[in-house]
Amino acid sequence: MIVSEVFAGKTYAVLGLARSGLATVETLLASGARVVAWDSQETAREAAIALGRSSRAKSRDDRAEQGFSTSSQRDEVYPERLPWQAVEGLETNGILEIGDPMEIDLTGFDGIVVSPGVPLNRHPITMRAKIAGVPIIGDIELFALARPTLPPHKVVGITGTNGKSTTTALIHHIIEQAGYPTTMGGNIGLPVLGQPPLEPNLQGVGVYVLELSSYQIDLTYSLDCDVAVLLNITPDHLDRYNGFEGYVASKARLFAMQTAGHVAVIATEDESSRVIAEKLCSCESRSLERNEVPSDPGLLLSQEHGVVTVASSTIDPDTQLGWPALQGPHNAQNAAVAIAVAKALDIDDATLANALVSYASLPHRMQAVATRNGVLYVNDSKATNAASTAPALAAWPAKDGKPRIHWILGGVAKSDNLDECVPHFANVAHAYTIGEAGHMFADLLRPSMAVDDSEMLSAAVRRAARIAQPGDVILLSPACASFDQFRDFEARGDAFVAAVAALD
Repeated sequence: MIVSEVFAGKTYAVLGLARSGLATVETLLASGARVVAWDSQETAREAAIALGRSSRAKSRDDRAEQGFSTSSQRDEVYPERLPWQAVEGLETNGILEIGDPMEIDLTGFDGIVVSPGVPLNRHPITMRAKIAGVPIIGDIELFALARPTLPPHKVVGITGTNGKSTTTALIHHIIEQAGYPTTMGGNIGLPVLGQPPLEPNLQGVGVYVLELSSYQIDLTYSLDCDVAVLLNITPDHLDRYNGFEGYVASKARLFAMQTAGHVAVIATEDESSRVIAEKLCSCESRSLERNEVPSDPGLLLSQEHGVVTVASSTIDPDTQLGWPALQGPHNAQNAAVAIAVAKALDIDDATLANALVSYASLPHRMQAVATRNGVLYVNDSKATNAASTAPALAAWPAKDGKPRIHWILGGVAKSDNLDECVPHFANVAHAYTIGEAGHMFADLLRPSMAVDDSEMLSAAVRRAARIAQPGDVILLSPACASFDQFRDFEARGDAFVAAVAALD
């Protein structure tokens, strides 16, 4: 894990004790901070207590490796600080207490670290923090604060409405193939604070590759990315913002945190992303120059500072056919952005070319899970809105005038339409609707294609398997959130894979 003296002697509340919350608690304790931790779930609070009880040896090892003194004293317990419940018997370098930040005096706290899932526009912690004059931050901000104490490194931060995870994993894969120390975190993989600091090797310094949602950016104030990436912006998460403009402003903050000399890579295929790029190019304080990339994707013209704009059209379709896990127009955009980042990091062309070929797709993102009786089964459960489903429908065009896609969609709708998908309806042979939005989408689609209102995912898979012909594709790309029937999109994708495996 990451340990830093910048947190020593400071006091933080941690609200939300899932993976990133527990990693935050562990880092802060090992760094000598006082932590008041809380989660509404008793099991999560118990996990934090267990973490504190077991952290002494690990934190001592990590502190020693990172140059700290290991002659720490036993924790002090402050019973007069009730209603906090002091956790007795701990021997960590920090102080762990269990208490609800909604019920304690926050005066003097250095920060309230919240899960990105906490809706700041509605949660009462926002007003309590404002009254107390305490900043609300996330684990990415803690990482940013710790950076000066870490070994020399670089950070690539990736945001956008769609394609973040694939692009983050692709960039990480390219850097890994180039031989640099690297890790990925943020909204993907393990929490960044829970991973060991990257040490330079003979190839160069380590590179942290971070997928950053708008929620995470909202909780971050000082992450100066060496390379900051914007893929696209389409309406999403509008319940968290003051309209679409607020969502766009959240994405733009990633670049506002950059200092002069660092690189911005922006795919300018939507109006909002184009506007952000244009504003950056005219910002004198950043001293940025605009570099168009009409034919050589990712060509970085300025080695000191620059805005690199890319588009999927810069990727040669024949070349893309040689990248098995990067098919479809959306992956052309993802690849163009990754190439630009690789160029900014001075990765050689041969390594880059080989990495694009060897990259393997992430689970739940255009993941080919099986071929049965000549029919390809694809898990694209991560597609939770129409804009992210549209590229999947475009990836398998009709062949000899015959549509090939058997489309499974539905769940918790984010819109009452599928407008972004309409241009690709001709590629769909049959639709199978499921979940809360199933009836609505069935009615919407019937004028354009055959539809089964299947309701349940397993029933949709069985029905599609009976109808599909060799050469067809059975595609789960729901264009909806999953929370009506599943814990999350991963659980929905796993259920699809299980249903395919259960076919006779």
